[in-house]
Amino acid sequence: MPPTLASLVHHSALKLTVRAGADRLDVPVRWAHVSELADPVPYMEGGELLLITALKLDAENPEAMRRYVRRLAGAGVVGLGFAVGVNYEEIPEALAEAAEAEGLPLLEVPRRTPFLAISKAVSAAIAADQYRAVTAGFAAQRELTKQALTDGPEGLLAALASQVDGWAALYDASGAVVATAPEWAGRRAARLTADVERLRERPAPASSVVGGPENEDRVELHTLGTGRRARAALAVGTAAALGTAERYAVHSAIALLTLTTERSRSLQAAEQRVGAAVLRMLLAGEPDHARAVAGDLYGGLLDAPFRVIVTEAASVSAARVVDTGARESLTKASAASAAALVAATGTNGDPLGALTELVESAAARAGEAVLVVPEGEGETARLVVLAADGGAAVTACARYAAALEATRTGAGPEQPGADDEELVIGLSAPAGPIAAAAAYKQAEQALSVARRRGRVCVEHEQLAAGSVLPLLADDAVKAFADGLLRALHEHDATGRGDLVASLRAWLSRHGQWDAAAADLGVHRHTLRYRMRRVEEILGRSLDDADVRMELWLALKATSPE
Repeated sequence: MPPTLASLVHHSALKLTVRAGADRLDVPVRWAHVSELADPVPYMEGGELLLITALKLDAENPEAMRRYVRRLAGAGVVGLGFAVGVNYEEIPEALAEAAEAEGLPLLEVPRRTPFLAISKAVSAAIAADQYRAVTAGFAAQRELTKQALTDGPEGLLAALASQVDGWAALYDASGAVVATAPEWAGRRAARLTADVERLRERPAPASSVVGGPENEDRVELHTLGTGRRARAALAVGTAAALGTAERYAVHSAIALLTLTTERSRSLQAAEQRVGAAVLRMLLAGEPDHARAVAGDLYGGLLDAPFRVIVTEAASVSAARVVDTGARESLTKASAASAAALVAATGTNGDPLGALTELVESAAARAGEAVLVVPEGEGETARLVVLAADGGAAVTACARYAAALEATRTGAGPEQPGADDEELVIGLSAPAGPIAAAAAYKQAEQALSVARRRGRVCVEHEQLAAGSVLPLLADDAVKAFADGLLRALHEHDATGRGDLVASLRAWLSRHGQWDAAAADLGVHRHTLRYRMRRVEEILGRSLDDADVRMELWLALKATSPE
């Protein structure tokens, strides 16, 4: 610890005597300074032991001494050393009384003790304290490194908590608590999630100090990672501000945790190449080769049903086609909850990167494997994910998609960020390695439908359980339908018959003449004549099942009601 007035008083070579403030000698001394100015306060920083001979002071004037001592105490001077036998044979009573009244320690310095000796003693004690702190810091660094190598982040956190006599917590990229030490610190760490999320919004590296509720710890938060987006965060809680040795330990922990949480670019690229190779083999129908290449990295993922997720970025303004019923059914509470999740996750202009962090963090917390393969670049960039069916990664992806959908549904076009990029996600049905190619196609089909409908996420199972009719909303389908039926509409516009309505009634009755004629309120021979006119105008036979199908879909596309 740094030198104190008490340690100087007990220094056998200095021979100092306490004349006032004997109950405040445990105050640390930052430096010893000599000044004979009548007002040395402008040159003080606080924490100094001021050494004087009272050369320019009226040391016997009680009022002058009260003002002088009060100024020193107010400036943070921790003690006053008065040299006797120079200008005064003894410490003037006025100065001693003023120091006692103000609670400022007053030390008598004998004539045979030069001020330089006191300055040297303070300097040597400060240097020794710094050396001890640096030595302790290096020892802490060695211990933290050992624990990181043997027990991983959990062991490192335990060692750090011991070094700072407090607690430590590690958060992942999403702001969730990954590990704490000791275990009882989990609740405290969880209460800081919002502070961690705010810290992640600042450019990395970033740090902040959080003052907890009354009687709780002082907590330092630090981001971890070398990129512009923090990959994790560290919280350190202590009863008081960190000392030099503790600061060394925290900085060492930050460096070591960065190494364990921030994978090198080469390692990340290698893992992505392995993942891409595994995916190619699965899509080529070679599951055994895929398992061999995956090894321990992705092997567990191929032993159980998985989902294929295909996602790409899309403009919010282009995708803002929402269901009116969904808009009306969205409650304010659910909208606020969804907005909070979306804001907490954040994209920083990289929605695919944000989704990668989201699913990887969820999988890591659950201890499950996930395969993430980027495809393409720029506007054609997209992401292919293989994740365990019902696992944490799929759940996190679905929850985030639902939150995006809710915020989009509950917001008007004027909402800030409406022109930012969001995600469009297609999710396959559960599949195994043998059916990976089919699952990939399902995910692409679901993605296409999501893009066409203006949805954030569509599951392939929803398509099978739903209707094909919503797919007819595509502009290309409508254009085809308008072209196919244009001649019939032009005929009807002349008032020479109602061919379009007759065709719709006949097709809806599966070609049953009597039933269709009854629906139209005409004779069946009239309906037969109209259907012959349809064939003549279109130049196509209604006996052809494909023609009937195309005409029915065209009618549904142009008149969905």
